[in-house]
Amino acid sequence: MASDLQEQKKAQALAYDYEGDSKWIEYWANVLMPEDMAAKPEVRRHYQLKYYQRHIDPELKLEGLSIKKKPSTSTRAEPERPVHQGTSRPRSQPTPTPAASGPLRLDRQTIQFLANAWVLIMAILALFPFLPRGLGDRAYRFTLWGTAVACGHSLYSAYGAPRSWNWQGLQAWLQSIIMGADFLHLLYCIAFASSFSPIKYAVVPVACRALEQVVPYLKRNFNNTTLYRKFLAKPCALVEANTVAIRSLSANVEVGLGFLLIFMVVTPQRNLVQTLVYWQLLKLKYQSPTSSTYHRNAWTKLSARVMPLIHRFAPFLQTPIGYAKSWFLRTG
Repeated sequence: MASDLQEQKKAQALAYDYEGDSKWIEYWANVLMPEDMAAKPEVRRHYQLKYYQRHIDPELKLEGLSIKKKPSTSTRAEPERPVHQGTSRPRSQPTPTPAASGPLRLDRQTIQFLANAWVLIMAILALFPFLPRGLGDRAYRFTLWGTAVACGHSLYSAYGAPRSWNWQGLQAWLQSIIMGADFLHLLYCIAFASSFSPIKYAVVPVACRALEQVVPYLKRNFNNTTLYRKFLAKPCALVEANTVAIRSLSANVEVGLGFLLIFMVVTPQRNLVQTLVYWQLLKLKYQSPTSSTYHRNAWTKLSARVMPLIHRFAPFLQTPIGYAKSWFLRTG
C-alpha cells in the first residue's frame, strides 16, 4: 500500500504544472549546474520532484539522482613520446572563445518565451474586432498551432522521446504525460485548430497560458532594463497578483466552449467529432491535478446558478442531466 501511495504521489508530482508556477521558475533559475547537465530530462525531473516535496507534498519520497556518464576521451592514457632536446618552442594552444551569454540565449526557456510571445501577439490580433476576417482567421490558427508547438517542445524537453516505438513503449510514455498541463493544452489546440469554422473565444485559454509563461521570463531577464521598468513592470506585477483569476477565467471559458459546441450541433457549422473529443478533454481537465481545482470551481458555480432554474422551469431535464453528470464524473 505504501509503495502504491508513493507511486500515486510521484505521478501527481510529475503532472504538476511547473511552467505555470513562478516560484518553480525562480527556483530552477537559481540552481547552479553545467548547461549540459541542466539540459538532461532526468536532472530536470529530479529537481521538479525535489521542489514538489519541499513546497507542496513533504510526504513524497525521493530517490537519488543517478546519471550515467560517458567515458571522456580526453582522460585516456597516451603513449609516451620521446623528448627531443633543442630550442624548439612548444606549440601555443588555441584559447577557447567564451560562449555568448545574455538574456536571449537560445536555451529551452528562451525558446518557450519566444513561442509564447508569438502566441500572445497572435491571440490579440485574433480577438481584435476590426481586423479583416481573413487576417483574423489566420491569427486564430497561428495562435493555436503556435501553442501546440510550444507544448510539444516543452513535453519533449521534460520527458524526452518514448524509449521504444512499439505499443508498450508508447503507452508507458503517454501515461507519464497524459495528465500534464502541456499535453492537455496540446490536445486543446489540435481540437480547435483542425476545425473548419473558427471559434475566436477558443484563443482565450491559450492566451492566458502564454501570459503566465511570458511574465516570469520578462521579470527574470529584463527587470534591470529601462524599457521593463517604464512600461512592463506594472502589467507584470498585475498578472502575477491575479494568477488565480486568470486561471479561473481560462477554466470558465473552456467549460463554456463545451456547451457552445453542443449548441452548434443543430447549426450548419456542427462538428460531432470535435464535440465528442472536446468533452473527453473536459473530463481529463476535471480530473487532472494541474487544472481540477479551477474546473471544479467553474462547474460548481454553473450548477449553483443553472440547477435551480431547471428544477423550477424544466424538471423533465433532471433525469438526462443526471445521466450526463454520472458519465462526466466516471473515470476511465
